[in-house]
Amino acid sequence: MTNKLSVVLFLCLASIIHGQSLEKDLDNLQSHLEDLDVERVQGEGEIEEVKFQMIRRDLLAVGLPSAEFITHNAMMLEYDEQHEQAKWVAHIILPDIITGTVMRTNDFRADTLVATGSTVDDDYYQKEIKRDGSIEFLGHGYDRAHLAPSADFRWSARALSETFYYSNMTPQLGELNRGGWADLEMYVRAYVINHPGTQLYVVTGPVLKDDLKVLENSLNQVTIPEHYYKVLLDLERKKGIGFLMPNQAVAFSAGYHVRSIDAIEALTGLDFFNKIEDEADIEKEVDPTHWLGSLEELGYEPMSPVLLPPGHINTVQAKLYAGNKKKIIVCGKVVSSSYTKSGNLWFNLDKRFPNHIFSFFIKKEDLVHFAGDPQAYYMNKVIGVKGQVMDLSDVPTIQIQKEGDLKIMKAE
Repeated sequence: MTNKLSVVLFLCLASIIHGQSLEKDLDNLQSHLEDLDVERVQGEGEIEEVKFQMIRRDLLAVGLPSAEFITHNAMMLEYDEQHEQAKWVAHIILPDIITGTVMRTNDFRADTLVATGSTVDDDYYQKEIKRDGSIEFLGHGYDRAHLAPSADFRWSARALSETFYYSNMTPQLGELNRGGWADLEMYVRAYVINHPGTQLYVVTGPVLKDDLKVLENSLNQVTIPEHYYKVLLDLERKKGIGFLMPNQAVAFSAGYHVRSIDAIEALTGLDFFNKIEDEADIEKEVDPTHWLGSLEELGYEPMSPVLLPPGHINTVQAKLYAGNKKKIIVCGKVVSSSYTKSGNLWFNLDKRFPNHIFSFFIKKEDLVHFAGDPQAYYMNKVIGVKGQVMDLSDVPTIQIQKEGDLKIMKAE
């Protein structure tokens, strides 16, 4: 009995000791994992800091528009005290946005790096304290719109948060900020997503001039720009492009607003990407197909009928008027043109052949009524075509006999 009892006591003691050892092992492993988590967070922070340094290095390497600027972690800008907003904001869209998950923070705040003081909440909103003590924000009729979009930085919480500095804000009509301008920003991000491994250089800003109106009730007298620009550079492919939009609702999709970087420089007086090789060749480009997808196949989005003048319709609506004897004006962008064997001149608006949705043509004998070569003159222009719509092979078509039935429309 004594020997058996000794064995049992030994086994019990071993079990207790072994159990305590397992619990200690578990505690040690959990503690080790916590240490690894701390190291991982520290490592991610160090990686992020190196990326910030690389962004700043690369922006300086391609050349900034001004010698004096403010440097944040992932964007640089020049602040204009007269207009109380940035002249330009430069940043790089990294391939990291493809996997980035950071959401917008809405932590709008003054930029303490602006020596003269940046704008603040009261420039864009009035605060009204209600009886219950709550605060209601009353806007002045304009959005506090980002120049460098927060979504371009969704790979970094620190970088994204910095886009909410008021130095990065400008008074933009909501119809533009949440409409055509937002669409353009999505096109730009899509370019990076569709070109894996690419980092895209972006400079955005308002077109500032002396006679701009002031935002009513703005604490610091913020001026209201009439136009905004965005210029892009893909250094790897040696491609560049510019865009210019008016501060209003736009009837035109992004492709209509394409400009060469040279044209934006002439308008703003700024010199973009002035340290790169082949600057002259890159900055004179004006072809949007590389940036907005295959416009040869897809063409342009028809103009918004809501924003067209009275009596004007877009190329999709034209089909509804086929066979109607009343003359109407169909609006769109000339995207393709060709002479037939018989010498007639054909044009397509918005969509190219064979995906065309609206055409007009000039007979050979009527070409004498036009000054110069209408094919060269109207190509790539936004125009209004006046006439009776006929149905030719299920495509609404207008025959033009004189120059007065075509008019150039502004595509700001």
